[in-house]
Parts: sequence; structure tokens; C-alpha cells
Amino acid sequence: MAEALFFPPARIARAVRRQAVAAAPGSASGGVRLLLRAEGLAVLAASVAAYAQFGAGWGWFAALFLLPDLSFLAYLAGPRWGALAYNAAHSYLGAVALLAVGVLGASPLLLAAALVWCAHIGFDRLLGYGLKYGTGFGHTHLGRLGPRDPW
Repeated sequence: MAEALFFPPARIARAVRRQAVAAAPGSASGGVRLLLRAEGLAVLAASVAAYAQFGAGWGWFAALFLLPDLSFLAYLAGPRWGALAYNAAHSYLGAVALLAVGVLGASPLLLAAALVWCAHIGFDRLLGYGLKYGTGFGHTHLGRLGPRDPW
């Protein structure tokens, strides 16, 4: 009976759910997950700060910010295709490549677009939206999205 005072059922249920999420193969948990989300915040802040220095206009920033989310439409073809398209649009590989082309080619337009793209990815990672697995939208490298399974 004394255990119930220290470990109420709701607290035990939350702990079990956390362990189930942490045990999901291929997903980060604990301090690693927090570190990855903090990296997202750092990329978001650095990208916005750099964008502000170029004076490309905040209207363009707002217009381009959600553009990578059009990759969601690929989920209409199934989870495998959706994950491929989402990961292509939400990986730093393309954004940093565009950033390099913008810098090396002295193209302010490409540089601004790349910074907005990096900001979007950083924002998503900060919120916990990781790269997707082909098994479904909710299965990400940062853990499962959506409501937790009660079991």
C-alpha cells in the first residue's frame, strides 16, 4: 500500500509508455533526442539570423517556409513513397548543397532560399518531426509521432 503513495498508477503508466517509445527500434530517446531537438533550435536560430543579414524580405521567408511540406503529398502514393519524398525535402543534404551553390555562385536568391529551407528543417526537428521510416508517417528517427499506444 505504501508503494501506491510513491508510485501512483498514472505515473507508472507514463513510465511504461516512455519505455515503449524509447525501445522503438531506430528512434532516438532520452538525452540524445533532446540533443537532436536542441540542434534543430540552433539551426533555426542561425538560419533566421543569417537570413536577416541578407535583407531578402520577410514576405519571401514566410512564402517559402512551408514549401518543403508539399512533400506530404507523396503520402498519397503510400508510406514508402511519402517517406522518400519527405526525407528528401527534410534532410540537410539538399539544403546545405543549395547553400553552397548560393555562396560559391554569389547568388543571393539561392542563398536566401537555402537559409529558409534550413530554418524549416531546424524548426521541424525542434518540434520533434524527424526523418520518416517507410512504415508510416508517425515513425521517425526522433521517436513516434501522434498518440502513444496504450499498451
